[in-house]
Amino acid sequence: MQTKDMCEVTKVNEDIVFSIKNQIPDLGAAAQIFKALADETRLKIAFALTIEEELCVCDVGEIIGSSTATASHHLRFLRDLSLAKSTRKGKQVYYSLADHHVNALVKIAYEHAIEEGEKDGKSS
Repeated sequence: MQTKDMCEVTKVNEDIVFSIKNQIPDLGAAAQIFKALADETRLKIAFALTIEEELCVCDVGEIIGSSTATASHHLRFLRDLSLAKSTRKGKQVYYSLADHHVNALVKIAYEHAIEEGEKDGKSS
């Protein structure tokens, strides 16, 4: 274990710790959002939906290079976590991001990754 990443002594500021512990809400639902977007395929779908506001399942399948069934599975997963919404138009089902929060999360995550890559001398 590298000690440079740890305090050399244990000295807890009990007032700060108590204050913060009492302010942290249940973050289970938020963790599920990040878990869903941690899958690269689902993140690619969400990113595509930041470019084009609405896409049919067939188009999503082509974008991610999968079958319509696989695309539908991922889209349903996003919908079930309230990250996406769907509407039927005739024989096709179209998906869009649930709201501007999801759009912002996806864009901010990408922008952060690009900035970190530039700092590390990597390009995307």
